[in-house]
Amino acid sequence: MSELKSAVNQQRLTDELDQLAEFSDAAAPEVTRVLYTDVDLKARAYLRQLCTDAGLAVREDAMGNLFARWLGSEPHVPAVGTGSHIDAIPHSGKYDGTVGVLGGLEAIRTLQTTGFQPRRSLELLMFTSEEPTRFGLGCIGSRTLSGNWSAEKIAELKDENGQRFDDVRIAAGIQGSLGDVKLPADYYSSFVELHIEQASLLEKANLPIGVVTAIAAPAALRVQLEGQGGHAGGVMMADRHDALCAAAEIVLAVERAAKSSGSPDTVGTVGICRVHPGVVNGIPSRVHMEIDIRDIDFDRRNRVVDAVRATIGEVSQNRDIDSKTELLNSDAPVSTAASVIDATEAACQQLGLKWQRMVSRAYHDSLFMAGMFPTGMIFIPCSGGVSHRPDEYASPEAIQHGVEVLALTMATLSA
Repeated sequence: MSELKSAVNQQRLTDELDQLAEFSDAAAPEVTRVLYTDVDLKARAYLRQLCTDAGLAVREDAMGNLFARWLGSEPHVPAVGTGSHIDAIPHSGKYDGTVGVLGGLEAIRTLQTTGFQPRRSLELLMFTSEEPTRFGLGCIGSRTLSGNWSAEKIAELKDENGQRFDDVRIAAGIQGSLGDVKLPADYYSSFVELHIEQASLLEKANLPIGVVTAIAAPAALRVQLEGQGGHAGGVMMADRHDALCAAAEIVLAVERAAKSSGSPDTVGTVGICRVHPGVVNGIPSRVHMEIDIRDIDFDRRNRVVDAVRATIGEVSQNRDIDSKTELLNSDAPVSTAASVIDATEAACQQLGLKWQRMVSRAYHDSLFMAGMFPTGMIFIPCSGGVSHRPDEYASPEAIQHGVEVLALTMATLSA
């Protein structure tokens, strides 16, 4: 595989990433690509054509997960999978997820160019809706593929307009029964995802590759606070039941609980805080909050969740307001597979690329793949650790290194 480096078509991959970014509901450099919208469907069609042009056998399931397979010499044995997502949260960048999809395609094309003949088939998988933008739940595609959530439960998810997932899916032209989406237990022999780090550890260490050993998972809380509104000048401070003041205490409590967990791997975020009536001269009477708490340690994460829920109760009682807290999801963290770690590190060594082992504090479809198949992740550095912003950036050289490692890792795993 000494010819592998020269076989990666860096310019082609850069051009394809740029082209994919043009399928957006926001003007460049921002990227907005939300599930089942027109731009999402056009982006899917673009990817499907690229895979067909590469000679891959392409299929789409009833969720819209896209599979593109290069048949191996033993096509009936479990395949080696790779892939990620192409949906993008509003006003974000063009590398999150897409590097793993288009980079995965380039890894397969690279192996084709070198004349490599896999024993196991190699398959690119584009997951539907890794981002929670439209239906408030992340990794919808991989949850369904792995059976983490039932097809019936997914079908009843609703977006902000009250539209059911199943109705939106069918209206987008994606047919079939969601009950048929779950993969067989022996579908993949292994799965490996290439992704930008979304943090700055690799950049600070001046290292080209991160080998992921564990993936953190979130618990998500939805909190409704009901106080009493009134005129900002007419209600004395002692008589107020301000829902936003309660929310402010809760926001700080989330930060405090995460910081005091005893581990830097615990993080807590209040990403949504909607205030009613939202006028300068009106006392906030209602607040909708959504809280994300994640860790690579399940029990430690849950202790923080419990502490936050207790604080919500205390604050509500002290301020004499009503509160309702709903646990939206509570996913379990995973460790990656030793077999995939070993193959990835061997690839780095063979390519002369330095690496370090690290955890992923961000959430990926590989979390759910790991529940069914031996799974790993390869990280590449991104500038300043910036992600989910228009200035998200991974250099062509960094992406090429990731593709090289991915290609060689897949070649090893396909034997």
